[in-house]
Amino acid sequence: MRRLLTVVLVICTFTAATALAQKLPTGNPKDFKVKTCLHSVSYAGFWRGQARLTIDEFLVKAKELGYDGVMIMAKRPHVSVLDYDATARKALRRRIEKLGLELVCLAGYTDFTAGIDKAGIPNMEIQVAYVEELARLARDLGTDMVRIFTGYERPGIAYDKQYAVVAEGLRLAGEKAAKYGITLAVQNHHDIASHHDTMRWLLDEVNHPNIKAAFDPWTPTLQNFNAEQMREAVLKMKPYIVHMTAADYVRHPRYHYESTLTNFLEQTDAIRAVPIGEGIVDYETYFKALKEIGYQGYVTYEMCEVLDGGGSIENLDRTAKKFVTYMKDFERRHQ
Repeated sequence: MRRLLTVVLVICTFTAATALAQKLPTGNPKDFKVKTCLHSVSYAGFWRGQARLTIDEFLVKAKELGYDGVMIMAKRPHVSVLDYDATARKALRRRIEKLGLELVCLAGYTDFTAGIDKAGIPNMEIQVAYVEELARLARDLGTDMVRIFTGYERPGIAYDKQYAVVAEGLRLAGEKAAKYGITLAVQNHHDIASHHDTMRWLLDEVNHPNIKAAFDPWTPTLQNFNAEQMREAVLKMKPYIVHMTAADYVRHPRYHYESTLTNFLEQTDAIRAVPIGEGIVDYETYFKALKEIGYQGYVTYEMCEVLDGGGSIENLDRTAKKFVTYMKDFERRHQ
């Protein structure tokens, strides 16, 4: 029995490693393929005025809009580990397969620095346990990837202490995810390691085969990267990129009226979502860089902010459809 278990473990490890290798960039531009994926957060009703669909309604919507795959938000109101038992997981997996969609990724919501100021509570361990439950859910639903975050930087706590907690949390989470053949794609979203230099350093330091990157272009855009810096960031992250999420934004200038000066004081811009290609993110450069490195993953779209035109179903559908058209046009122009 022990020998049989060892053989099964070796087979599972080999299968997971093979699947991961098929998603890593090859370095050959000819391997870049446009496969579109829609993130269910786009229809979750979180943003002001945004319509909400059930998970089944969302799956049907993604199919109708012409997407190849879906990224499912692994929290309420969509697919939470609290709500989906074995029977519900089997039913959802069958539904996705029946619609001819691929479940590309589960979207996890981690914050490894949460509670770092409360030494008596094992918050990092709690985060790792949550990731393990996400990995189990992902396996049961038929995907081999879970998107996670690093951590928000907390005031009053040494940066190196927070960085160390994130690194250790990722390492432990990678060990748990590997048991289920799951790759954890770390998105450049939270404060810690949001810049690509720091993220590359972090992933090199963690050095776990199941810890990779979901490297998105909106973060370097808001960090004021120019086109060449965007390309260089993608090239530097090449060994790790297995997933990406696209969204486009515009800046809304903000000013505070200071009555004692009879003048307006400039403040940080507000960010609002617009259809792909209509905002400040240089997607032409970004997707050309993905093609250059031979990226093989899906290109995932999300509407995850207050959207120009409002959050009605009709406007969400129009905006999501534009992304499919945009990617087909990019493929046509860069064959």
